[in-house]
Amino acid sequence: MTNPPLPFTQLGAGVGSGTPAPAGWLPINVRPLLVFVGVTGAGKSTTLAALDEGGFACHRLPDRRDLTDRLIIPTVQAQQGETIAPVTDRTLRFAYTRSYRESHAGGMAHALTQLRIDPLALPDLLVFDGLRGEDEVMQAARLLPAARFVVLQAPDVVRVARLMGRGDPFDQIGGAASAGGGNSGANPRIDHVQTFADVGAPEAATLFTHLEEQALLELVRTGSVTAAALRAALTIVGEERRNYDPAAARAALLRMAPAHTLVVDTVHHLPEQVATQIMDFCSA
Repeated sequence: MTNPPLPFTQLGAGVGSGTPAPAGWLPINVRPLLVFVGVTGAGKSTTLAALDEGGFACHRLPDRRDLTDRLIIPTVQAQQGETIAPVTDRTLRFAYTRSYRESHAGGMAHALTQLRIDPLALPDLLVFDGLRGEDEVMQAARLLPAARFVVLQAPDVVRVARLMGRGDPFDQIGGAASAGGGNSGANPRIDHVQTFADVGAPEAATLFTHLEEQALLELVRTGSVTAAALRAALTIVGEERRNYDPAAARAALLRMAPAHTLVVDTVHHLPEQVATQIMDFCSA
């Protein structure tokens, strides 16, 4: 059954979604747009900060988290007859976004294409953070012909380490402790921490080499992070891996929009170097 269109809602200055849009507002597919593609810990926030420091002229759209909170989760809650309420637990959020994808091809890409823009308020390049996975980028490549895509990538082991270092309260599993690092919370006996199973994440072993596993566990053994912090970070990366495949997303964009796609490794380039590549890419 087709859902009726949502009434127009302004999501920020010059940005909204729904019908009818104000007179003169344009669909996003006719506007120049830069879309960041990458999973948690790939380096998007650091790159955006470096672009700001470099004086990159752009306007940021409501980001992935904002569209999830204000469009995707309420839509699914309404469809399921639930009370519309905020959801902070990342595992539950994955479930809601998965349900949204089942009824809206491309998931987040579909939500992005529903945006309407006031060109008088937002004359600069638009930037969206961000898309993930093959289905999302394929839908965006089809429906956003004026868009350019920046794919930021980093190995899973680096992403886990970054998650433990950033202390973002959004990184919650089951409403419990965040994935931030530090020594708060009890560690198991360090001589017992030999595998991911010893920190409560046995399923993570399939995602990492033995050397990567031991490198992450060494952070617990030395007291650099708690077992709870490592377990939370591993859970986040594992859950994303089940929902989004970074390699498949990159391959899809290079196949469908090669001239409009830039791939950057955020491990081997400093943030300012990544920002320079992006600015050159957008001005070409």
